[in-house]
Parts: sequence; C-alpha cells; structure tokens
Amino acid sequence: MPEAEFDWRSARLRKHADYQRVYQESRRYSLGSMSYFFRARSAEDPAGTQPRVGLTAGRVLGGAVERNRIRRRMREAVRLHLRELPPCVDVVLHPRRMVLDMEFARLEREVSRIFASVVSGSEGKR
Repeated sequence: MPEAEFDWRSARLRKHADYQRVYQESRRYSLGSMSYFFRARSAEDPAGTQPRVGLTAGRVLGGAVERNRIRRRMREAVRLHLRELPPCVDVVLHPRRMVLDMEFARLEREVSRIFASVVSGSEGKR
C-alpha cells in the first residue's frame, strides 16, 4: 500500500467499545515482553479494511512519564511493522514494564513476531 494511505493515526483503536469487542471475541496470548488480543473483523464492518491496533499502559507500569515513554516506543514499533498485519483485524497490545528498558530492535522483533502470529491466527478464523 502507498505510504499516504497507511498511517498510524488512522490505524488506531480509539473507542472503548472497540477494545471491549476485541477482548470479548478473543483470548489472551503472551509473548515475551507483552500480551496481546486480536479479532478478525468482517468486510462489512464500518471500520473499513485497514488493520487497527490499540495500546494499553496501565498504572502498574509506572508513573505517567514511564507509561508515556512505553507508549511512544510501542507506537513507533507498531508503525514500522503495521504493513505486516492483514486487513480487517483489530489487535490490542499490553506491554510489560520491561518494554521501558529493552533495546528498541528487540521490541521491534517482538512486535513483528506478534503480528506474524496474528496473521497465522486470523487465517484460521476466516
């Protein structure tokens, strides 16, 4: 897809109801530094055909400065690998505190592995 057509802002889960739908229609998966949930959407869904990703960073991860840093790092790793996701899928990522201190290259690899797992899992659900 062309770069202009595929940006992070339009690929975000924004509404609480969207997060809840992913939680209800999925199960928890874990991989190293984070856990994740995903759900395949139907093609008729009004959200469109672009994959959407949501990030969570609760207070258990630290103060506001630490949580914001975790979110910034996660957003960048997701942005770099967003093209790996199939269309019509919603993913919610729950990072662990270790994301704050890990090398960015390792974080990228983990996000890429999660997205590869989502691809193989969403193909089985269709």
